[in-house]
Amino acid sequence: MAQVPVAAARPAGIADGQSYRPALVTLAVLYFMMGLITCLNDTLVPFFKNSFQLNYTQSALVQFYFFVTYGIMSIPAGIIVSKFGFKQSMVAGFAIAAVGTFLFYPASLMHQYYLFLAALFILAIGIVLLQVAANPYITLLGPPETASSRFNLIQALGSLGTTVAPLLGASYILSEVRDGIQSSEAVRLPYLCITALVIVIAFVISQLKLPSPVSQATDGGEGQSGIFGFRNLRFGLVALFCYVGAEVSIGSFLTNYIADTAGIVENEAVTYVALYWGSMLVGRFLGAGVLKIVRAPLVLSICAIAAVVLIVVSVTSTGMLAAWTMVAVGLCNSIMFATIFSLSVAGLEEHATRASGWLSTAIVGGAVVSFLQGVLIDHFNWQVAFMLPLLCYVFILFFGLNGYKTK
Repeated sequence: MAQVPVAAARPAGIADGQSYRPALVTLAVLYFMMGLITCLNDTLVPFFKNSFQLNYTQSALVQFYFFVTYGIMSIPAGIIVSKFGFKQSMVAGFAIAAVGTFLFYPASLMHQYYLFLAALFILAIGIVLLQVAANPYITLLGPPETASSRFNLIQALGSLGTTVAPLLGASYILSEVRDGIQSSEAVRLPYLCITALVIVIAFVISQLKLPSPVSQATDGGEGQSGIFGFRNLRFGLVALFCYVGAEVSIGSFLTNYIADTAGIVENEAVTYVALYWGSMLVGRFLGAGVLKIVRAPLVLSICAIAAVVLIVVSVTSTGMLAAWTMVAVGLCNSIMFATIFSLSVAGLEEHATRASGWLSTAIVGGAVVSFLQGVLIDHFNWQVAFMLPLLCYVFILFFGLNGYKTK
């Protein structure tokens, strides 16, 4: 990622003499919570499907209402971050997220699916604000040439949340489905605990002194249209849409897919979702080192090819081979978000925060692709449905081979 260095090799935008450590720790906690909250949705999909007797299309509305928020709020969030700064935006993001998680309590009391969807929408607004603030901030906290590696390391720490979420979901939420209890009471305690934790984190961050950019994002006189003059950003938007769509759709239906193909109960199948996200954790730690010595576009291309091969093997197999090969796609996913993001903003310099807003908009792919896959499952079968994320990885391969180039 091209940035203009300042004195003593400090990255552009961060004042000299400021320590990165508090900011990096804060971002690790932030990513942990974002991962935990987001990946609990993978448990909510099968839970609500059983509790409210939904089909796959209806249960996919969990991810649709959550991720469609990125398409609506990312640009306004970018403006908020530019105006109020990274720290205040993070605090506000956690506060809004706390409102959303708390609303799970009245929604469960009334046992109304549409109230849960509304709570998820509000929760996601907070997550969007957190993500738009955090992504460009990471790129500023160190040398620009190691931005992809640094991004993957922070995401690796955050992936602990994505790994823990399915295990918590299996123990405290899906266990109620196993026991045959048809209600939404199981979500009350977990989401009240998350609410309390999020409030505490917001307060702690508000008291921290974090490094601040000397000059946060500016348009440089070009405005929003100027950033689309960058070829890598245009293709990066589509690549990120495809990546999040594939990642979310696989995670959303993995419990049901493995239950059907391997013949095990959902409460056991959800543990494979933890392995899916856990493999991303391992891959991100490994990727942080690999990306220091291997070109990011090459690593991205190899991972995209591997994902395509694994999906083909999975949908043409049965039993545990089908399960394990689909789980292994998570390892391929591990470096994709950070690498696509870093390659997409390469050369944008002072436009990085606005570009982050647009790139966060592309996360709406999680809503669109997962919903469309739900429709395909209802009308066709698993084999046809998984061709959708496969096509997403094909475009990511193109981005890694050619689309990342600025000219």
